[in-house]
Amino acid sequence: MRLARPRWAGPLAVRAAVFITVMCCALAALLGVLVHVSVADQTEGRARETALVRLRDATAAYEAGDPLRPGAAIDPPGLPEPLRALAASGRRGTMATEEGGRPTMWAAGPAEGGRVLAVGVDHSQGRRTIEDLDRAIVWSSALAIGATLLVGAFAVARVTRRLHTTARVARRISAGDLDARVDDPRTKDPVSRQDEVAAVAAALDSMAASLQGKLLAEQRFTADVAHELRTPLTGLHAAAELLPPGRPTELVRDRVAALRTLTEDLLEISRLDAGRELLETDTEDLGELARRVVGASGTGTRVDVLREVRVETDRRRLERVLGNLVANAHRHGRGPVVLTVDGREVSVRDHGDGYPEYLLAHGPQRFRTEGGSKGHGLGLTIALGQADVLGARLEFTNPPDGGARAVLTLP
Repeated sequence: MRLARPRWAGPLAVRAAVFITVMCCALAALLGVLVHVSVADQTEGRARETALVRLRDATAAYEAGDPLRPGAAIDPPGLPEPLRALAASGRRGTMATEEGGRPTMWAAGPAEGGRVLAVGVDHSQGRRTIEDLDRAIVWSSALAIGATLLVGAFAVARVTRRLHTTARVARRISAGDLDARVDDPRTKDPVSRQDEVAAVAAALDSMAASLQGKLLAEQRFTADVAHELRTPLTGLHAAAELLPPGRPTELVRDRVAALRTLTEDLLEISRLDAGRELLETDTEDLGELARRVVGASGTGTRVDVLREVRVETDRRRLERVLGNLVANAHRHGRGPVVLTVDGREVSVRDHGDGYPEYLLAHGPQRFRTEGGSKGHGLGLTIALGQADVLGARLEFTNPPDGGARAVLTLP
């Protein structure tokens, strides 16, 4: 079973921990080697000096005819051959070897008759000192690495937590919550200097505030225009009804009706933007409701009910969503158009050129259309807004075999 990683322990924290560990290990190894080499050289140097001092004393005693002290001997059997050859050539020297399992420092020099006088000094104490030092270096390095790793992990965790908070707010803003803010306390202190994370948080908050202001201004403009147009359009519609019958009158009435529809759509969008829409729920047969929508549209849309289900929903809003999807499929796609009811999932499929790339990536946008298509881009915008009010999910896809498909999933 794989253990869940803490939310702050993201890739950045892991990489920082690995980097700190590697650097601490490298630094500890370098310092350990330097200390080991330095102490080993000093210890071995002292052992060589001791061996040479004892060799001088042994040489003086040998030349005076006095007995040699323990550790000094003529041609001892354990003397290393390179050192024996050096002493036989008339020079003095030292060499460290293992004698009987014990480290020994030898010092040798020439004696009478071509023989060699040598002194062996037990170097065990110096070797143990170096080994104890190596163990102390390893343990102290491990403790230092652990302490540094904990401090570094704590510092990195604080940064990553702040970054996660900023990313979470950014996702909320992209989902439409323009009231979301990071509100990093470091951005509110004019005295202290901001770090990079605080600068990013401040920039994100500023961007969200600016975006919210522009969106609110656009929403107010849309609502104001729709309300200002409604009154003169009512009078224009009444005047058009008084015109004598004929082709020009039909054209005027058609354009007035289109303008009234656009105004009503703008008013509906402004109400959705305000977020004051209330649901009036009732129990409906989804298949029967779909048939009513298709019948009211006056189109040749085919209705396939795979699984009938009764849902608790706002009938008027659901009819508005399905009606807009069907109308959009006939206006911008090609037949056959099929509305399929499969349990709580309702799909509308056409066989045209499919949805444009911007719509698949960012969803429908008001007053944006492509490819010379007619319309104002409000139908799908209203459908998406009403689906949100219903608590449903509306998705737009282009099937692999062509066409466009909108899928509404009811709660």
